[in-house]
Amino acid sequence: MSRFFTNRLSNLIPYVPGEQPQDKKYIKLNTNESPFPPSEEVKKAVAEESDKLQLYSDPECVELRAQMAKNYGLGADSIGMVNGSDEILNFAFMAFADERSPLAFPDITYGFYPVFAELNHIPYSEIPLKSDFSICADDYIGINRTIVIANPNAPTGKYLPLSEIEKILASNPQNIVIIDEAYIDFGGESAVKLLPKYKNLLVTGTFSKSRSLAGARLGFGFADPEVIKDINTIRYSTNPYNVNRLTSRAGIAALENDGYYKDKCKEIAENRDWTVKEIQKLGFTVVPSLANFILAKSDSIGGEKLYLTLKEKGVLIRHFDKERIRDYNRITIGTKEQMKILIEKIKEITEEI
Repeated sequence: MSRFFTNRLSNLIPYVPGEQPQDKKYIKLNTNESPFPPSEEVKKAVAEESDKLQLYSDPECVELRAQMAKNYGLGADSIGMVNGSDEILNFAFMAFADERSPLAFPDITYGFYPVFAELNHIPYSEIPLKSDFSICADDYIGINRTIVIANPNAPTGKYLPLSEIEKILASNPQNIVIIDEAYIDFGGESAVKLLPKYKNLLVTGTFSKSRSLAGARLGFGFADPEVIKDINTIRYSTNPYNVNRLTSRAGIAALENDGYYKDKCKEIAENRDWTVKEIQKLGFTVVPSLANFILAKSDSIGGEKLYLTLKEKGVLIRHFDKERIRDYNRITIGTKEQMKILIEKIKEITEEI
């Protein structure tokens, strides 16, 4: 870092995004993107909106929130739109956590949580997952902290039932509980149905995974209107035009074309189940997943070696250095053809050992 970088952030360790190598064409199974393109309706809507790029986007996202309200059965004032779900997580940390209300989240989860905590100088504790990588709701009962739980969790893919989430919400009434549902459309039940009952619930989500808009950067939050007002206070103090015109129009068209995306989510779930069966035949242990990825390890080859060898063969998966999961790799579920190639390449590697 330069000598000008503030001492206040000198110990900050930034989040490391999934690699995006440009040296050759890869089968990309490392960043949990959808393998399917946006619908034709989305492409058309974006093209038409491009004629208005000289004008600012609507900071209130009125049309987009109206369509969200229609699709999700909520009032528009219970919806906040943001530049990717990372942004609303950062805003929520800023708004609802501090020294008096420190953060708590699992020790194995989305890597941006500790980064945002450090960036905003918020104390936090990491609560260990159980030996099977599941979240124990009892560990969060009455802890009086701002709680963040990815559900399904990443990178494990494990899902925490709503009955367990409700226990956490009910026992921490003075604190916001954030349920990060980036992967909920691939399995499980959304916590949105709990919103009428719990004013301390904030559900966050994204169009990046199930709606094929990772490159557009569109996220959202669902909560009590007063909680959304708090988040908007941070948003208007940061970047009121955070959702650009093209992204907003793409989001509206994607919501209007909901059937296309539901079909693709179903196909991804089917490909996930097929991949699990095939990779288990090769001696892999797979953590049960309701996301668009799996976490798997082999007894015959280490996690890092498998990742590097697959990369040499043109297939990207995600490896993490964290002690408890370094023998595992996270594998995004792609098209059936992509998953067949993955299995073929793994067979080649294991036969060479």
